[in-house]
Amino acid sequence: MIRFFLLFSFFNISFDDSNTIHLAGIKFKVLQNGESDRRYIWLHGDEQTARMALERHMKSNAGKAFLVTGIVRESEFFGGIIDPNRIFSSEGAKANIQKYNRKWSRAKKKETLEIINKDRDPFLKEVLPKNGGLLVALHNNFKGYNVKKEVHKSDAVSIKKDQNPRDFFICTNRSDFDILAKSPFNVVLQESPPKKDDGSISWAAMRHGVRYVNIETRLGWLSQQTKMLNYIEKNLP
Repeated sequence: MIRFFLLFSFFNISFDDSNTIHLAGIKFKVLQNGESDRRYIWLHGDEQTARMALERHMKSNAGKAFLVTGIVRESEFFGGIIDPNRIFSSEGAKANIQKYNRKWSRAKKKETLEIINKDRDPFLKEVLPKNGGLLVALHNNFKGYNVKKEVHKSDAVSIKKDQNPRDFFICTNRSDFDILAKSPFNVVLQESPPKKDDGSISWAAMRHGVRYVNIETRLGWLSQQTKMLNYIEKNLP
């Protein structure tokens, strides 16, 4: 018990739910542990294994984490819904608004897009690390999605025969890829900008010159996501 208390005191961690930031009304809880420039983000409320892995990780590792509030994939958005990982470009946000809110008037779609466009840069300024730091996103997948679906749009791949294809890293920096390729885990490198920006935070990080890694695992496999998160913590600068 004493050791547990000292651990929390040493890292000066904050789990205050009142510590939040917003992007176009979408609320994110902020967890900070020490002064490291390492950043983490969790974007889909239905991917609860990723949330648990991140909250556990933040108890003993320095950095700042941003966790979307809610327990469903889409967030409430001006009386409608929106995918919070498809709003980090104007093009992606516009398509996202249309996809989920087809009955909205043209004026409301335009107005809400303008709000996202206004809020995006201040949000990214807070979330994206500086000075060459790393942004780590955590996701869980459901049946059907796996690393093989990313191969055709990747610049390099390292697929391990003994690893489940639904557990893998996506990174955007070649030096990070070279390190992760030596790990026991599947990894793909996506360092080339996409032909069509879907609004995901990975491409926003790339536009801003920020290193990005996504930890993708099966929903429910907390031990696997924890192992992959720990590998990044120990091996990536």
